[in-house]
Amino acid sequence: MAQVTDAEFAAAEARGQAMLETEPRARSAQYDRKTGRVTVELVNGCSYLFPTDLVQDLSDASPEDLADVQVDGMGFNLHWPKLDVDLYVPALVAGVFGTRDWMRKALARHAGSSTSAAKAAAARENGRKGGRPRKRA
Repeated sequence: MAQVTDAEFAAAEARGQAMLETEPRARSAQYDRKTGRVTVELVNGCSYLFPTDLVQDLSDASPEDLADVQVDGMGFNLHWPKLDVDLYVPALVAGVFGTRDWMRKALARHAGSSTSAAKAAAARENGRKGGRPRKRA
C-alpha cells in the first residue's frame, strides 16, 4: 500500500470538511406511498422530494421495499437494504436519477409520449399517405 504523507492527509481532511459544510446531506428520509415520492430532510433545514419512478434503481420497486429507506454515510447516501440500492444525495438534489444512458432514454420516452396539435396533425397526414414508411434494410 502506498504511503500517505502528512500533507496529503491534511489536504484530504480539508476536502472532506469542505464537503461536510457545503454539499447537501440528508438528516432523514421517508417514502410516501400516497404520492410515490421520497421526502429527504436536509441538514440545512431544506426539504427535497423526488418521485421514485424517475429513479433508475427504484422505478420498479414495491411500496414495501421503498418504505425501508435509511440515511447512511454521514447523510451523503440514501440506502434501501431490501433493494441493495444506494443513492448519493448531492447527485439526487442535482437531478441525477440514473446513468447517463438511462436518463437519456428516460427523457426520450417522456418526449415521445408528449402530445401537441402539430404532432397530431402530422400523424393524421401520415395516415392519409398510408402510414409510416417501411424501413429499408
